[in-house]
Amino acid sequence: MKLLESGHSARSVRWRLVLASTTMLFVELALIRWAGANVVHLSYFSNFILLGSFLGIGIGFLIPAERGQWLKRWTPVPLALLVILVREYPVQVRQSSSEVLYFTAVKTTGLPEWVTLPAIFLLTAVIMAGIGKITADLFRLLPSLDAYRYDLLGSITGSLSFAVLSWLRAPSAVWGVLAAAALLVLGGRRNTLRYGIPLTAMVAALFLETTTSGISWSPYYKIELKPSPTTTRTWYISANGVPHQSTAPRAVLMRQDSPYRQAYDQTPRNPHKRVLIIGAGNGNDVAVALAYGAERVDAVEIDPRLQEIGSQLHPARPYDDPRVRVHIDDGRAFLERTKAKYDLIVLALPDSLTLVAGASNLRLESYLFTRQAFEAAREHLAPNGAFAMYNYYRESWLVDRFAGSLDDVYGHAPCMTTFKRNAAVLVAGMTPADQSCAKTWRPSGAVPAAASDDHPFPYLLHRSIPTLYLGALGTILLVTLLSVRLTGVRIRGTLRYTDMFLLGAAFMLLETKNVIGFALYFGTTWLVNALVFFGVLVAVLAAVEVRRRLRRVNQLLLQLLLFGSLAVVWLVPAGAVLSLPFAPRLAAAIALAFTPIFCANLIFSDRLALTPDPTSAFGANLLGAMTGGAIEYLALVTGYQALLLVVAALYLGAFVAMRVAGAGSGGDQTRSGPSRSRAGRMHDPHRRRSRNRLRPMP
Repeated sequence: MKLLESGHSARSVRWRLVLASTTMLFVELALIRWAGANVVHLSYFSNFILLGSFLGIGIGFLIPAERGQWLKRWTPVPLALLVILVREYPVQVRQSSSEVLYFTAVKTTGLPEWVTLPAIFLLTAVIMAGIGKITADLFRLLPSLDAYRYDLLGSITGSLSFAVLSWLRAPSAVWGVLAAAALLVLGGRRNTLRYGIPLTAMVAALFLETTTSGISWSPYYKIELKPSPTTTRTWYISANGVPHQSTAPRAVLMRQDSPYRQAYDQTPRNPHKRVLIIGAGNGNDVAVALAYGAERVDAVEIDPRLQEIGSQLHPARPYDDPRVRVHIDDGRAFLERTKAKYDLIVLALPDSLTLVAGASNLRLESYLFTRQAFEAAREHLAPNGAFAMYNYYRESWLVDRFAGSLDDVYGHAPCMTTFKRNAAVLVAGMTPADQSCAKTWRPSGAVPAAASDDHPFPYLLHRSIPTLYLGALGTILLVTLLSVRLTGVRIRGTLRYTDMFLLGAAFMLLETKNVIGFALYFGTTWLVNALVFFGVLVAVLAAVEVRRRLRRVNQLLLQLLLFGSLAVVWLVPAGAVLSLPFAPRLAAAIALAFTPIFCANLIFSDRLALTPDPTSAFGANLLGAMTGGAIEYLALVTGYQALLLVVAALYLGAFVAMRVAGAGSGGDQTRSGPSRSRAGRMHDPHRRRSRNRLRPMP
């Protein structure tokens, strides 16, 4: 068996590289889920940890082989510190009332935001830098494409592993045990004690969390269940540290002043025989529908654990009724798929409390509140049918936005009933005669434009980037520049790798666009999201394997294919894909999403070559990917479709820069590639030695 320069066999290094890459992606995904579940600020800024991970992994690869060994030796220490810090000082919403939900909950526990977020960001970066350094040192021991193949296989394994744990609803202690075991193997016998102590502390902290009474995990949330001390509620449910739902006896739900009954009282001509409830949760709305004589209730809930709690503990036992059919699914996806007609459709307080992973601004329920979603609901109403929605809205303009959208879609103003703590119920009949209002909606001021599938940000008043995001992103980019510089990289020296910078930024945006597209076509469920990331990694691996089997490729032809595929994605409207039956919709979505990715990565695979200054090249790639993550926030202003123009411009700039770099070096072109994934790895496998020590590409 062939021995490498390190004295290890090639087989040993390959499988250790798979384990290191698996651990790197697994730990990143676990940190995003776990920290977001315990620090409420992160539930609405999920890419904060993502960017910290990206920074750390990039630095791990930037540091030369002979330097930074202390990062490898002490990797578990910052991991244990982060877990203990968050466990001791969780940031949760104080519950001042049994009615308080996201829109009115503003007081939090824990350390101030300006302390918590920087600490988590920096600790995340250090953790991932250590794991990145372990991975990079193994990467250096193999030929370029061989190393990259096994790195990709590890990434796929890490993604699938965490998806399986989400499906099993495994608690955080299981995540910690698996991560600790992998790190112990990677650390080797010499570091058993040094790794063992902090990893034991980390697992112990997670074990205490897991064994706390009432704590369970769903694919989306850390859920805490507590019995109610009052007679008006039986159980309180918190999700990610935020009071979320409560179960109540049917008599309480049917009180005269209850928001739950308004949809029925304000549609007296409606038979209410067939009812669709989106956001069925623990079953309160289902119980009310049954009380009004519904003959069939389709209860759609995205979170299986919330529905399970209602099935087990709701005092009215609504989910035991044979008239109820439960659908664990995204509400918008269900509307697009079903052919049923309903007398009443209720949008029952959908408030996800979290963002879609991989999309920094898209919440799980965002596509339920667009004009196209309201139109889809209307298409599923029977004659004399009605649509109702309610929530606790903290801003009057938000009520005006939703009510104005219903006014446009139905052609008349909806009924509006308000309650204490900013609760409001909107009811719109198919015609004015199909609703009976004590009060009809009247705008309180200028009505904000409706959210759309291209701009699905219902909680954003104006098309702008909030100051909070601008400040946070600016700080992150500044920290990135300083961190790269501290690794010994000269920022000016990276200018020769402008193509590397632009490719990283372009691919980051392209991947985000794919996540958004699949969320619209098939729902914002955890499974859809996991399959998209798996598909991206498989497309990258396929491109590498194809290039390995070709003697040469036509770069110009590949670039034209890339731009052609981007043009097709731009020209095909989302509505056209949504109108297709499931099977052709899936085929169209896969073709539209992964053709540009495959072309971009085939170009990258062909561009692998030797660089006179790989450290500067990696720094440029890191800065480009981080910049791409920041550019993503332009969607708040332009919408997501316009990001394709930015992607095309970045790729065009990268290809021009490649030609300039090649001409300026007498034909010795710098080889580069796009950033592979939002998991934080840089895309270029040749990130390891000086030119004269690298093996040529086969």
